[in-house]
Amino acid sequence: MEREPQAPAFHDRVQVRLMKEDERERFDALLEQEHYLHSARLGGRTMRYVAEVDGQWVALIAFSGAAPHLKGREKWMGWSPRQRARRLGFVANNSRFLLLVERERHPNLASKVLGLCLRRLDADWQERWGNAVLVVESFVDESRFKGTCYRACGFEAVGASAGFARDRRDYYTEHGQPKALYLRELRPGARKTLSRPQLPAALREGEAEIAGPCPLLAGSLGSLYERLRSLQDKRGGHGLHHRAASTLACAAVATLMGAGSYQAFEDVCKRMTRRQLRALGCYHDRKADRYVVPSDTTFYRVLNAVEAAHFERIIATWLLEQEVGQLERLAVDGKVLRGSGRGDGKPLALLSAVTHHLRTTIKSVPIAEKSNEIPAIIPLLKGLPLEGSLITADAMHCQQETARFITQDLGADYLIGLKGNQSGILERAQCKLSPVFFPS
Repeated sequence: MEREPQAPAFHDRVQVRLMKEDERERFDALLEQEHYLHSARLGGRTMRYVAEVDGQWVALIAFSGAAPHLKGREKWMGWSPRQRARRLGFVANNSRFLLLVERERHPNLASKVLGLCLRRLDADWQERWGNAVLVVESFVDESRFKGTCYRACGFEAVGASAGFARDRRDYYTEHGQPKALYLRELRPGARKTLSRPQLPAALREGEAEIAGPCPLLAGSLGSLYERLRSLQDKRGGHGLHHRAASTLACAAVATLMGAGSYQAFEDVCKRMTRRQLRALGCYHDRKADRYVVPSDTTFYRVLNAVEAAHFERIIATWLLEQEVGQLERLAVDGKVLRGSGRGDGKPLALLSAVTHHLRTTIKSVPIAEKSNEIPAIIPLLKGLPLEGSLITADAMHCQQETARFITQDLGADYLIGLKGNQSGILERAQCKLSPVFFPS
């Protein structure tokens, strides 16, 4: 006698799908009634999911934009303030999770639902919002829950929140209920990828239009403005609201924040605080009692009239003082400027000194026509206070004069590639170094 096939177990029949628009009222009502926060209000980009078994809702789960500031997350990711601001869009927050059935009757249901959501979240987010999600964060109130489902799905507890909630822009109020912060990579190596100085090409669009808040203190910004006052303002006429020194200081800081156009300079500066704008010497409108940033056309006029070499030396010296730790390692890198042209019709090539960590360009020099990077490295590094720094460069710069200049004139160290086209040096290196450096 044949046995009748058994119905699949409850957990095997769980399906997760995106909420339909006509289900929004029911979805929100259940969160407001049953969830311990009693709120369905989610800000920014969101994704709402429904888990069901045989057409019956068994769980609701929602994701939204990441929290603006989390000390534990930034430490876990290895983010600088600029990286956090530019790459926060790659992080999603599991802001609501509600089981609609008894946990005791269906153990492990929460981890089942969460796991199904995580498998599709990246693809759904890209389809809806146009960028990838690489990391998911969530807060767990450990006075109510143990966070078991999160640990079962590969989340890592990285500490507790500070116990503050955002009240309005730049203001936070203490609620006295810190929660445990859990983080999980959605892609292997996502954490390492997001901490790189430069993202892979496939992800760069996700941060291209985002410029982070200025992390520099007013004292540092004021010192930059004072130094730039030594530059002559070549504009004529009366009634100029924006000083050249202030405009140049704003442009320099906006560039460090990721801006790459005159309009972007204006947009970034508009997001600076009143104290920062005052330190940068911005025009003060007394009637409105506010500081006004230069317009894109003002940036254009001032930057095109400035003495570039003098301006560059001031910025480089000032920046070296602001990022002493970052400048312990400096890379020499050559780039061709697409769209540029010289007398011979070839594009302009630059040799630049770039910080390893933030990929900030400290100084650039043009490579002469009918030449290469080798003669340009000494003018590039000359005058920079690099004593004790490590200079890295590719094999082209493995030259005796370059090595002598870095070690004896600058007092720095170098790490330069060595290839087989320099057979004499290569043979001597092979004799002195362990065979592990030269695998067969």
